[in-house]
Amino acid sequence: MTYLEKEERKVHYAGIDIHYEIYEYRTNKPVVVLIHGFLSSTFSFRKLIPYLTEQYSVIALDFPPFGKSGKPKRFRYSFENIAKTIIGSLKSICNHKIIIIGHSMGGQLALHMARQDSSFIKCIILLCSTSYLKPAKKSLMITSYLPFFDYYVKYYLAKKGVLNNLLSVVNDHSLIDNEMIEGYSLPFENQGVFIGLTRMIRHREGDLSSTELKKIDTPCLLIWGEQDRIVPIHIGKRLHNDLPNSYFITYKDTGHLLPEEKPEDVSKDIIKFIEKQESNL
Repeated sequence: MTYLEKEERKVHYAGIDIHYEIYEYRTNKPVVVLIHGFLSSTFSFRKLIPYLTEQYSVIALDFPPFGKSGKPKRFRYSFENIAKTIIGSLKSICNHKIIIIGHSMGGQLALHMARQDSSFIKCIILLCSTSYLKPAKKSLMITSYLPFFDYYVKYYLAKKGVLNNLLSVVNDHSLIDNEMIEGYSLPFENQGVFIGLTRMIRHREGDLSSTELKKIDTPCLLIWGEQDRIVPIHIGKRLHNDLPNSYFITYKDTGHLLPEEKPEDVSKDIIKFIEKQESNL
């Protein structure tokens, strides 16, 4: 399987450049939007995308401060504002409803998007979505104003090394190759990422509460790895219970990086779910 008619573009919205990639875009095909997780980029979906382009137009984007998107120092890196920026950017790209696939932190952003503008979203697929995290402690927020704190953030996140980080998020370690290591090393080559993360420590509100989640009636499919050590399966079960219109699937012998570990299985369940939602319209 190969990528066909891929285009890399940027859209300028609210003072920031958002980098996105379009695959197999056709006006008569449903649009699937891929939102990556923490310290990642569109790279994390490279194995999943070929399976989806057979039936959908696919847009993969980098949310700030990650990937090739802008990293302005004055941007407010809260989930609410990042979600608002993604929605505004996407509305300038396509003028009809979208399907969102969010991995890890990208799943939490997808839920914020649904809370802000559910009329723009057909359905959501959450892949090991982060949930129920609290804001940073006030002491850490205050410390983040120290000079060069962004270098400490980089040191803290890099001290284990990319390989060791991958070993903790991938269940089958044989899947880890040089391409994967190099791809997940890229954020550490741009200090702007850590300047943005320093501001995220100050701005990031807590994840959506159970009360807020219960108000989201957008159809959601939750897919979880049973060996996920980053966002354990009990979090997925709790999220499923809080989202009133949700479905829950788990994979055995699978960790946190679902798009890397089980791209074919994930794509089949995604397509089945989307087809079911469209048949209900």
